Parts: sequence; C-alpha cells; structure tokens
Amino acid sequence: MANIYCTATHTGHGFFTYEDRINFYLSGEPGDVWVVGDNAQGAAWVSKISGILKTKAEAQAIVDGKIEEGQVAWDTTPDAEKSSSEKDPLSRPVKYTIP
Repeated sequence: MANIYCTATHTGHGFFTYEDRINFYLSGEPGDVWVVGDNAQGAAWVSKISGILKTKAEAQAIVDGKIEEGQVAWDTTPDAEKSSSEKDPLSRPVKYTIP
C-alpha cells in the first residue's frame, strides 16, 4: 500500500471524519505526522488540512525524534513514578517503523 506522509496539527473535532477513515488509510504518529493512503480522497484530505508533505524518511525522522525525547524523559524519571499502577505499568517508548 502506498502512502502519503505529512505533518499537520490536529485541530480537534472534525479534523478527520468517519467517512475519511473509510475512504483512505489514516494514522496519526508522534510529532504531528500523518500517514495517509495515497488515493484521491487521501490527497484531498491532506490539502484540506494544509498538510506539509514529507518523504517517508523525513516523516520517520520526526517520529524517531519524538520517541527519543520520550525515552530521555523516561530515563530521567524516578522509578517510583514510572508506574501508574501495578496492573497498568507505564513503559519506555520504543522506536518503530511507520507504515
């Protein structure tokens, strides 16, 4: 599946709709990165939200940077604060490859 990559600030309710989610792949990633299915509806949505197009490598670098910021914050947080509960422990952010 081919994708379009962009950055755009989520503006709240109506930023994307149920119909958008049906018409094209859409995934929000750290750093205001959006992965959008590469079809006419996806391209129109990127234009509608004034998305700034990125290459996959640029988008991945933004995501990686945000995750690295989270890792630094995790590493400097005292152990006593790293668990929200015994049933739901918080975990250190992990890098991943965007689709």
